[in-house]
Amino acid sequence: MPWDTKDYPSSLKNLDPAIRKKAIEIANAMVKDGYEESRAIPIATKQAKEWYENASKQEIKQIKQAGDQELQSHKKYSSSRPELMDKGEHVLAHEDGWAVQAEDAKRPSEVFSKKEEAIDRAREIAKNKQTHLIVHKKDGAVQEKTSYEQK
Repeated sequence: MPWDTKDYPSSLKNLDPAIRKKAIEIANAMVKDGYEESRAIPIATKQAKEWYENASKQEIKQIKQAGDQELQSHKKYSSSRPELMDKGEHVLAHEDGWAVQAEDAKRPSEVFSKKEEAIDRAREIAKNKQTHLIVHKKDGAVQEKTSYEQK
């Protein structure tokens, strides 16, 4: 069931209203794309906070004025963050373990202590987005490339 401004996860309760609405929009789109709700919420929250930091006043105004129907629209999410939906996923060495990071992203979406956990998560994201996965060695060299793109 899609979330809206009256029915949303309690973890979003204390967020700024614009960030909460954006998180609801992103989480709804992720669930529609096959993500589990338990995974979609923290990712959507993080992406919504990042969006807010970089959003223009007009974008913030638009999300504040968005109704529940717009928050449940996958198309709207895709157009507001196309770089996340079209880019492949990378598994990279990180100071805290192994990072899952979308291509061209400034920061990783998640960091795992074990490389296999990072690969599993990156593979799940790449499959859901129908993009590709690139696994790197500790030195940055490419270890593996896998495409999940529809032909």
